[in-house]
Amino acid sequence: MPEINLALLQPILQEHAPEGRRALLPTLHAAQAVYGYLPEPVAAAIGQALGVPLADVFGVIDFYAHFHSAPVARRIVHICTDPVCAFAGSDALMKLTTRRIDPEAEGHEVSLTLERAPCLGLCEHAPAVMIDEMQRGEVVALPPWEAPEHIGQKPTGIIGGEISLLTRNCGHGRATSLTNYEHGGGYQALRYAARQAPADVIAEVKASGLVGRGGAAFPTGQKWEGAAQAPGTPKYVVCNGDEAEPGTFKDRVIMEEDPHQVLEGLILAAYAIGAPKGYIFIRAEYPHAFQTMGAAVIEARHAGYLGQNILGTSFSFDVELRRGAGAYICGEETALFEAIEGKRGFPRMKPPFPTTAGLFGRPTVINNVETLCNIPLIVRHGATAYRQIGTSKSPGPKLFCVAGDVSRPGLYEVPFGITIRHLLYDLAGGLRDGLHLQAILIGGAAGAFATERDLDVKLSFEDLRAAGLPLGSGVVTVLDETRDLRDVVLRLARFFAEESCGKCFPCQLGTQRQLEIMQRVAQGQALPGDAERLTQVGLTMTDASLCGLGQTAASAALSALKLWPHLFAAAAH
Repeated sequence: MPEINLALLQPILQEHAPEGRRALLPTLHAAQAVYGYLPEPVAAAIGQALGVPLADVFGVIDFYAHFHSAPVARRIVHICTDPVCAFAGSDALMKLTTRRIDPEAEGHEVSLTLERAPCLGLCEHAPAVMIDEMQRGEVVALPPWEAPEHIGQKPTGIIGGEISLLTRNCGHGRATSLTNYEHGGGYQALRYAARQAPADVIAEVKASGLVGRGGAAFPTGQKWEGAAQAPGTPKYVVCNGDEAEPGTFKDRVIMEEDPHQVLEGLILAAYAIGAPKGYIFIRAEYPHAFQTMGAAVIEARHAGYLGQNILGTSFSFDVELRRGAGAYICGEETALFEAIEGKRGFPRMKPPFPTTAGLFGRPTVINNVETLCNIPLIVRHGATAYRQIGTSKSPGPKLFCVAGDVSRPGLYEVPFGITIRHLLYDLAGGLRDGLHLQAILIGGAAGAFATERDLDVKLSFEDLRAAGLPLGSGVVTVLDETRDLRDVVLRLARFFAEESCGKCFPCQLGTQRQLEIMQRVAQGQALPGDAERLTQVGLTMTDASLCGLGQTAASAALSALKLWPHLFAAAAH
């Protein structure tokens, strides 16, 4: 093993050491960029400088998929094999790539590490590949090969819908500059709010009926009010950009193309609850979004929207970006706090809830990207106007990620209350190649299946709930008649088994048992009683898991079992 030159690490430690443990993830990212991996001498030096025991440093390195404690190739190729990319040929792409880097091939230098990746958030451009830190929704020459024709045919990402409020600055293939954002009315909501009392801003958000758009659907104004009234300082606001639900890409599009809209929503949240500091946590698989948001923060700071005495008021607030390291569980709010604090992303027991004891044990508001983008709209135009959009019980606009076997996959902004049929057939162009609909997975990996009989169900919280379907984060994955539903459920089961953090036994063991059963089912080798076992495991995870990952890990499997019990029948022996 070559000698490790620790002198290269010193500038990184000088920058991050004053922050202590909370700077562990940024320090590890920076160190790995220098050395290519994180050998023990580097880990030890980081631990000593930040005051973190070496065992904890390695615990963090081993927990996150994008950190490496052993040498890896100069390039790491991540190929998504979750359902939408599998539909587009990622399995064949995986096999082709594997053959090209065969270490036994004569005269071939191995310069790539190939990894099967969970969803890369590029579902509208499937199949998705990430090389090193460059994310591409295309077939990448690794070196060149003749790709099968069905892999080379890729759809164009679409940003459309019936309305254009949250996505008004999207669809141009570039980030909206601060100047253009201001010309379109950007930061006017902040200027208006700065003349109001913080409690008035909270009251307007409560009156709007806005609920969280990340899947939990908790009333946003109620969350803000709880944090504002909670004792303890400083308070924090956090933007959850760790969007990793298979089939979801809406937050990526907004961060990459309209970053100031996200920032303005976060600043308004900070003003409302009295927070001097905020964090934007972005998943590792979104390097372009991370860069774009970082540039927007600098622009906003120079323009006086961040920093001391914002807009000439006594309100001071600034933002720090944090990059994840590959862990789906960090989309759970308390696991995300743990990551920012420099720990493994284990979810916390509740209560206490984040509004009273969140980040660093202080009152914290955490909202996802789409939720925050609704805030400037509400503050600028008022709750009454906002409630004119959507339905009485589901007010406002909603972003839906439509992917899979449709003619025009993409991001669609619509008012709550349109039907599934309208979204899929009128907006997304219906199914490709004249094929028939078999199923729709609504809500992502943690969602449930709909069929043709559900096409006239309205896309609102109340109507979907009545139909036994979750809204989730707005994922709509379409499966035509040629798709093997058992394979789809198997891929979802594998995703949850690999992404379970292992903190609680119901999820840790349940996701493994679910995967084992689905492997038998997918191979046509189901055993007598497997359907019952799958149900029992699923219900146990739902009732007893610590966080939302385990509580919803069986949702799709249980839904499929209810709709198509014959698929899970024991094989004849």
